[in-house]
Amino acid sequence: MAKDRITAAVEAARSLSFPFTLTARAENHFTGDGDLADSIKRLQVYQEAGADVLYAPGLRSKADIASVIASVDRPINVLRGPKEGLVPIAELAEMGVRRISLGGSLGIVAMDAVYKACRELLGPGTFDYTKNATPAAEIVALMVSD
Repeated sequence: MAKDRITAAVEAARSLSFPFTLTARAENHFTGDGDLADSIKRLQVYQEAGADVLYAPGLRSKADIASVIASVDRPINVLRGPKEGLVPIAELAEMGVRRISLGGSLGIVAMDAVYKACRELLGPGTFDYTKNATPAAEIVALMVSD
């Protein structure tokens, strides 16, 4: 049973010699079952088992997110906002979301840039795709910034 697995994971996490945040994930929205009440019930069970953060990827709307937040007393994680529209980070935070997962979005954006560059190279054979590229030094500076 999922509650037993979460309970065991919480016990293991608490026995570590360093701080560890355990996130429990209810995937029924992510896998196609859009039953919000069931997602909330699962998250409440994970909360009772001691999970630090609750995560239901694939919530469909801001109203769904608000319902989850109102139904639990732990920090909530969302996947880039709801399916109905991407909500800015500040707005999600104002709603009470405490963690945002990006999923594969950064990789998809990177692959899209490579795809477009290849289409240009194989098509007109030009290098215009480099014109708007962020300078490498700026990217490195971002990666090492506080």
